[in-house]
Amino acid sequence: MLAAVLVVTLILADLRFNKLEKSRSLLDTLATPIYWVADLPTRLGDWSDEHIQSRAQLLEENERLHRENLVLQGRSRQMSSLQAENVRLRGLLNSTAILRDDVVVAELIGVSPDPVRHQLILNKGKLDGVFVGQPLIDAAGLMGQIVEVSAANSRALLITDGTHSLPVQVNRNGVRAIAEGTGALGTLEIHHVSATTDIREGDLLVSSGLGGRFPVGYPVGVVSEVERDPGQAFARILATPSAALDRSRHVLLVFTSDAEQDD
Repeated sequence: MLAAVLVVTLILADLRFNKLEKSRSLLDTLATPIYWVADLPTRLGDWSDEHIQSRAQLLEENERLHRENLVLQGRSRQMSSLQAENVRLRGLLNSTAILRDDVVVAELIGVSPDPVRHQLILNKGKLDGVFVGQPLIDAAGLMGQIVEVSAANSRALLITDGTHSLPVQVNRNGVRAIAEGTGALGTLEIHHVSATTDIREGDLLVSSGLGGRFPVGYPVGVVSEVERDPGQAFARILATPSAALDRSRHVLLVFTSDAEQDD
């Protein structure tokens, strides 16, 4: 009983006269580590939640940025492809401005699986007025002719095919010759030209119009090699096709005014 009275007296004295301030301050100082240790689990939990959440967010953001980067790369490549195709289409449109004949744009949808046959499959057919023998060109020159036609598609034979030949003439002096396919996509051979004929490397060969199949004046190729053997009557002449036979995606089908379409 006496101890309780003493404690109450000390508390009242402390409240009134602040006698135990130093002792209380000392006890608070001594108890600080205890408070820190007691609060440690809570602070560790907060730290763990914050950092684990931040790591998950970083992983998620990194994955999102990776996906966006892939999408942007794909769009960039597609944009480059579309830009190149736009340039080619502009070339075709510019070429139509200098043609005297009507044309229709066709798109390449397939090629012959036979490496010996240089043939293209186009998305235009009888419904579009396409006919057998119709000339095929691109922005740079003559590519070939239509050899088969269905209702919606057609098949074209390129000028480099081993079975194809067409009459040409040297644009510089009008010398006539026959350009035949060699089976090599980048080479034509000019046959039956006398060794004394005035033809040289760099000469432009154009369609002569003879035979009535191809209109006159379309670029066919450029002479790349001329060999004259004194023991041979004819020169060996090679030419490089003017048209981009292995790159054109869109081509022009020519409707000449005097063309006779086959049904």
